[in-house]
Amino acid sequence: MLHVRARLYARLVAQKTRGLATAARDAQSFHIPVINFAKFRTANSDVERRQTANDIVTAFKQSGFIYLEGHGIPSTTVKTAFEKSAEFFRLSPETKDALAWEDPRSNRGYVKVGRERVTQSSDPAEIASLREKAPDFKETMEIGRDWDSVWQNQWPREPDVPIFKQTMLDFFQTCHELHTEVMCSIALGLDLKESFFDDKINEQCHNLRLLSYPSIKRSLLDGEGKARAGAHSDYGTLTLLFQDLVGGLEVRNPHTGEFLPATPIPGTIVVNVGDLLARWSNDVLRSTLHRVVAPPANINGNDVLTPARQSIAFFCNPNFSAEISCLPNCGKEAKYPPINTETYIVGRLAATYD
Repeated sequence: MLHVRARLYARLVAQKTRGLATAARDAQSFHIPVINFAKFRTANSDVERRQTANDIVTAFKQSGFIYLEGHGIPSTTVKTAFEKSAEFFRLSPETKDALAWEDPRSNRGYVKVGRERVTQSSDPAEIASLREKAPDFKETMEIGRDWDSVWQNQWPREPDVPIFKQTMLDFFQTCHELHTEVMCSIALGLDLKESFFDDKINEQCHNLRLLSYPSIKRSLLDGEGKARAGAHSDYGTLTLLFQDLVGGLEVRNPHTGEFLPATPIPGTIVVNVGDLLARWSNDVLRSTLHRVVAPPANINGNDVLTPARQSIAFFCNPNFSAEISCLPNCGKEAKYPPINTETYIVGRLAATYD
C-alpha cells in the first residue's frame, strides 16, 4: 500500500511540475507576432493561404493580438484619415459638444474627455465610481454606417473640416472589407468554410472610433487605476487599431497578469479578438485585456507633459440581428448560452458611458 501511495504521490508531483513548466513556457513565450497578410490575400497556393490562416488563429489562441502587415490599405489612406481626425479634434469645444454622443443604441457622435470609463465591470455604480476617481483621459468621435434609417451619424459642417465626412465613410468601407478578409482567414484556420462569416457580418454594424489623447501632466496618469484608457477588452469580433508612434498601448499577459507594451510598428495594424468572437469560439480564441497608459519617458519629474497621442480604432461587430452561439469545431459543450449581438453590444455601451 505504501508503494502505491508513493507512486501516486510521485505521479502528482510530476504532473504539477509539468504544469508549472508549461505555465512558465507560456508566460515567457507570450508575444504579439507580426503576420504578413499579403500571403493570404495574394497567395500563390492553397497551402500558403492555409498556413497564414493557421498562423493568425494560433496567435489569436495564444495572445489574442497580432500586428498585421501586408494588409492592403495604402499608407496615404491611413495618413489622410489621421489628418482629418486631428482637424476635427482641433475644433472648439462648443463645436464638438454640439455633436455629442447621446444614445448607446446609436453609438455615434463626440465624447468629451472624462465621459467614458472603459472597464470590465458591468456594475453601473462601480463604473460611476471609477469614472469619478479615474476617468479615461481621451476624447473620441464615434461613426457608424451612414445609411442607417434609425440612427444617424453626427457630422461637423463641411466648412469646419473639409472632406471629413467622405474621408471617414471611405475609411469605414475600407476597414469593413479588411475585416471580412480577416474573418475569412479565421474561418479557414478553424476548419470552417472561408465564407462561413460572410452573411453574419455583411450588414456593417461596426463602429469607427477616432481617438485623441491630449497632452497632460504625467503625474495625472500615475495614480492607482488611472490611464488614458483603463484596462478592458473589446466587445465585438475584431478591432483594427491604427496607432501613431507615441506609444502607450499595453496588452496583459494572461499567464502572469503583467501588462506588456504593444510598441507601434510603422505600416502595421494591431488586430485583436473581441469578446463576442471569443464567446462565439467558446474561448478557443482569446479576448485579451489591454489599456493605454502614459508612454515611456526619459525625463523624470511629476510635471513632465506626456505627448499627445492619436489613434483610430475600427470596432468590427457581427450583424446586430445575429445570434452568437458556439461555433462548429470549438468544443462539444458550449460555455455560454446564445446571445443576440445588439443586446450584448448596447448593454456594454450603456454601462460604459455617463
